[in-house]
Amino acid sequence: MIESPLLKNLKGYIGGQWKATGDNTFDVYNPATGEVLTSVPSMPAEDVKAAIEAGKSALKLTEPYAIETRRQWLEGIRDALKDNREEIGRILCLEHGKPLNEAQGEVDYAAGFFDYFSKTIGDLNSHTLEEKPRDCTWTIHYRPVGVVGLITPWNFPIGMIAKKLSAAMAAGCPSVIKPASETPLTMIAMFTVIDENVDLPEGMINLVMGKASVIGKELCENPDVPMLSFTGSTEVGRKLIVDTADQVKKLALELGGNAPYIIFDDADLDKAADNLIANKFRGGGQTCVCANRIFVHEKVMDQFASKLADRVNKMTVGDGINGDVDIGPLINRAGFDKVRDHLTDALKKGASLVAGTKPEELPTDKLFFPPTVVSGVKRDMACFREETFGPLVPMVSFSTEEEAIEMGNDTEFGLASYVFTGDEERAQRVAGGLRFGHCGWNTGTGPAPEAPFGGMKASGIGREGGTEGLFEFVEPQSVPRGF
Repeated sequence: MIESPLLKNLKGYIGGQWKATGDNTFDVYNPATGEVLTSVPSMPAEDVKAAIEAGKSALKLTEPYAIETRRQWLEGIRDALKDNREEIGRILCLEHGKPLNEAQGEVDYAAGFFDYFSKTIGDLNSHTLEEKPRDCTWTIHYRPVGVVGLITPWNFPIGMIAKKLSAAMAAGCPSVIKPASETPLTMIAMFTVIDENVDLPEGMINLVMGKASVIGKELCENPDVPMLSFTGSTEVGRKLIVDTADQVKKLALELGGNAPYIIFDDADLDKAADNLIANKFRGGGQTCVCANRIFVHEKVMDQFASKLADRVNKMTVGDGINGDVDIGPLINRAGFDKVRDHLTDALKKGASLVAGTKPEELPTDKLFFPPTVVSGVKRDMACFREETFGPLVPMVSFSTEEEAIEMGNDTEFGLASYVFTGDEERAQRVAGGLRFGHCGWNTGTGPAPEAPFGGMKASGIGREGGTEGLFEFVEPQSVPRGF
């Protein structure tokens, strides 16, 4: 069982109070050991309704919270997260499995969003147009959209909520937050440090945990929640679009990915390999922005494969809490089986194992999947068509720039992409041709608080981070004044 000063209250948080109705609970597991860390409430619809009502009571439209007040909230949360990074990171490591230093780094990443919006919140000040259309003076105000539902996945238990909550609070929107059932403890820990260190209006932030079918249904159907921000699968995103259509709810959706990582023959291969290691194996490959299809120019395929195999073979896999491993366990058996099935499918259809373990040699009683590289991947293989969400590196050979762009775009998804080349003009052409919201050039870096991030095509709607992410949570209102 887990013990922590930040987990004194294993309950939901509604209207400034720790509470949960009923006796239903669910277990939270450590994927590295299989042990039950603790049990938390599976909250009923009445708790979700109470959280929405609490948010409604905290919403101010006619006399909104001053920008300076909201800035202080954001700064307070930033500082509280930084002060508690080690313990929050430890909790995150235990329930997710990612290495301890990576988990603590995610807390820093989360704090960065609160810091960024504390500094850019002034962009929400009202302004008057220089022009005077129709002989009126026009003032533009940015009103909070209202109570927002924030639904986050398990792969970044604090990073994902930070993107949403920081922007929502900057805009003056109360929130009802649902964490993934695999990783609710990190969210409880975050709420604890906020409750103890930041003076927020009661109902400004609310936490509900439990079944998506219960919580999601209420957030979709309740007319007092005009906006949902969701990160997760495209399948669920499509359902949210349908379930909220009658109310014309505003949606911000970050959905699935199938990222191409394109390496041209003039690229710095060592740099491309190092960046791929950092990009692909973060979170055990369980991220929507990690490289899923690695396209390597035919002239350098063998050379790059050798460099990559050398690096992969030196990586360690184990319990992330030990702090001396590169990759922790996968989140659950279903995730493990999917990666194994993708590897099996690729090898059966002609791919070659470059580094890693054969499917039949994988553990059957643990969730540790070693980093694995295969070459000779074709379009009919599952690892090309689907998002693997694990430490499998499928390499595809290409010969021309046009072929690389075409294969990179051969997916319904459009979240993240990466291009490695020493030719600036080529980089600009390829980035412009790839239909992805993020395109790293000679870097495998993912999102940052200062820049907008989101998907094209079936990878979502809207942006998080940057001023674009801030404006997702406001409704512009034009007020013309006649003379």
